Amino acid sequence: MITALLIDDEPLARRALKEYLKTSVDIEIIAECNDGFEGLRAIQKHQPQLIFLDIQMPKINGFEMLELVEQPIGVIFTTAFDEFALKAFEAGAVDYLLKPFSKERLEKALEKFRNANAPTENEKVKKTLEFASQENNESNRIVVKNGAEIKIIAVSDIHYIEAYDDYVKIHTKAGMSLKKQTLQFYENSLNPSQFVRIHRSYLLNITEITKIELVEKDQHIAILKNNQKLPLSRSGYLKLKETLGV
Repeated sequence: MITALLIDDEPLARRALKEYLKTSVDIEIIAECNDGFEGLRAIQKHQPQLIFLDIQMPKINGFEMLELVEQPIGVIFTTAFDEFALKAFEAGAVDYLLKPFSKERLEKALEKFRNANAPTENEKVKKTLEFASQENNESNRIVVKNGAEIKIIAVSDIHYIEAYDDYVKIHTKAGMSLKKQTLQFYENSLNPSQFVRIHRSYLLNITEITKIELVEKDQHIAILKNNQKLPLSRSGYLKLKETLGV
């Protein structure tokens, strides 16, 4: 039996999908959710093999929710928006159903999932989760998870991002949040005219700088508005000066 979740903020869409799935005797719907927060909690609780996921939802969208999912999972997108379809297929989503879709089209998507290898070992599933993380970086916010708490951080609120083993520390006025991601990832994805890699361990929002200070020969620090002092590597110093135009 394939355990499945329905995650969609439209009750009529969920109802239609449930009607279609009634004839699929190997699919067990274990929960349905109105938004990404509910979906994430249900995934953690029920550990489903497959989810039917809308993209545009309140609070956090489908991609942002997937970025917080820790275990591999099969994903069939069900959405009224077609702009992410090509990237989703390239990334390895099981399928992408554009609303309104037919029962026959749904069955083709299910057959793709059935014919795949074990979901926990399926490379397509892993690529889908990687894609979710990359896709979300086109947004102006970062979603982080701390236990049961989910926080949405506006990119403009970030003071700097610090490397921390397999994680990064995201520093804002409100405090620090941990995110399982690399500093290189954010260097490549955030606006380079605003965020500069000043050191192997720091990515700085240049709008937070008050001054650059020489502390020793060829050694500089950046002083932020909150009086935080961050080291500048030689290459970081040159890159920062170039970005600032000084």
